[in-house]
Amino acid sequence: MDSVKKSSGHDNLAFDIQEQVNYRLETKADKTSRSSFVAGEDRNKPTYCVTDVPPWYLCIFLAVQHYLTAFGGIITIPLILSEGLCLQHDTLTQSLLINTLFFVSGLCTILQVTFGVRLPILQGGTFALVTPAMAVLSLPEWKCPAWTQNASLVNTSSPVFIEEWQSRMRTLQGSIMVASVLQILVGFSGLIGFLMRFIGPLTIAPTVSLIGLALYDSAGVKAGSHWGISAFTTGLIILFSQYLRLIPIPVPSCSKTKKRKNSKFYIFQTMPILLGIAVSWLFCYLLTTFDVLPSDSTQYGYLARTDVKSNVVTKAPWFTLPYPGKWGIPTVNLAAVVGILAGIICSMAESVGDYHACARLSGAPPPPKHAISRGIGVEGIGSLLAGAFGTGNGTTSFSENVAALGITRVGSRTVILLSGFLMILMGLVGKIGAIFTTIPTPVIGGMFLIMFGVISAAGISNLQFTDMNSSRNIFVFGFSIFSALVIPNWIMKNPGVLETGVKEVDQVLHVLFTTHMFVGGFLGFFLDNTIPGTKRERGLLTWNTGHPEDSSNALLSDKVYSLPYGITSCLQSQSWVRYIPFCPQSDHNSEDDIQSQGTEQMTRV
Repeated sequence: MDSVKKSSGHDNLAFDIQEQVNYRLETKADKTSRSSFVAGEDRNKPTYCVTDVPPWYLCIFLAVQHYLTAFGGIITIPLILSEGLCLQHDTLTQSLLINTLFFVSGLCTILQVTFGVRLPILQGGTFALVTPAMAVLSLPEWKCPAWTQNASLVNTSSPVFIEEWQSRMRTLQGSIMVASVLQILVGFSGLIGFLMRFIGPLTIAPTVSLIGLALYDSAGVKAGSHWGISAFTTGLIILFSQYLRLIPIPVPSCSKTKKRKNSKFYIFQTMPILLGIAVSWLFCYLLTTFDVLPSDSTQYGYLARTDVKSNVVTKAPWFTLPYPGKWGIPTVNLAAVVGILAGIICSMAESVGDYHACARLSGAPPPPKHAISRGIGVEGIGSLLAGAFGTGNGTTSFSENVAALGITRVGSRTVILLSGFLMILMGLVGKIGAIFTTIPTPVIGGMFLIMFGVISAAGISNLQFTDMNSSRNIFVFGFSIFSALVIPNWIMKNPGVLETGVKEVDQVLHVLFTTHMFVGGFLGFFLDNTIPGTKRERGLLTWNTGHPEDSSNALLSDKVYSLPYGITSCLQSQSWVRYIPFCPQSDHNSEDDIQSQGTEQMTRV
């Protein structure tokens, strides 16, 4: 879940073991405070830190696990966009979009781990761009023709149909590429630090929550194709992720003494969505085999059959190579650029929080400003590549994979680097994407109920940093999120109210005011920065404070965040480097140390 992001201090999502850790620590209250502190410190210390390299077999296993953890969010985005792109009945093209997004996600992950923030943080598609993209595709001139909604009338090889969806994709491509330039500039210029002074929990909470809430219609349509199968899928995911998450599965292994032993693998905790989909998928296959489900496409429940899209696997090529401009030369739409910018700003603010959470879980010190600037800049490059390759989306940090670091206690960036290469490989195998598109529609709907609900809850959880006993904060959040539901809904029902006579202005206003996350985020930002309130009350003190550096288990900052291949050493010999915000300094704490020492000396005098 992409896009299911968290801000500073969020180290888990729906499938979280932090409560388990806290509970076990609390049960040791009969011990002395010092021994309890040491026990807690040892428990939280990762087995492998950022710069450590686990054994090769463990690297492969953990890389596959990270790939499977990100799988749900990555395949969901093309499936949602296919509705706005008029591709509901073209599963082969849907599979190509999935392959392309896997390929670009792997490429961006390698760039981020190698030259970006340098933390073990996986990159993937972002739900923050799905909402504005769907708002753009809902404009009158981009609405899908009625004949594309009828499977019997769609000829996927027809030039007319191909131009219908590719023209929409090219508009998304160009708009995402233009909007990503802002993210590149904000990142590499160091401007992200300045912006974070004004973006707090009361801005992020309604913005992220509305990403999930705005997709309720898509989830309802897919789940409604067979509520029984959807409920079964949802129930399985809940069972695996919440009730069975602490039940380990014994896995045979060999120790150094060559004695056979059983290791514990918490499979339900690490991949509940994948297991839920697999079991439901198998169940639908059995119902299809025994003709329990109707074979008439007009009857309720037909879309739960597994043979509805079976031909796409045979048609899909074994090898596919994504490349920029595959769907034609990208075009730019002003309304789309403005709408996507809103999503990118939200994504940037959340990524900063992900960096701090990732550093804490991987045993690294808080990321310095130059590393954060590089991380945001590289994410912008990733979105630029995602737009150029034609995914219809951008890239961002995956919070669920940050949570996996806390579960596995392996924070090695070598593992994430290997995950990136694995995603590139999966993106090149055309059959992989084709298999994912054959998942029955109600199974996808059941997964949507969980994923979009978690996104909404993840946004609300940002309020933990604020004082929610404050009537000010309750007003800001409540008014922002309710207005963001009312205003877009009213405008969609009254499309002519925003007509100014200038087509471009009408498009911009329509996209902005029908994008729930923009309305909620803007109102939250404006009210939070204009209504009087203390920083503690607004949550800015906790929000902008990174986790404390612990000298007992944290690595040296320059060892973690310096650029590879001797680039840092070459740059540090140049005097002009201190003026470049994203370049590591010769002594990352020198200026702060000098100022603090000077202040201390003045105080003593």
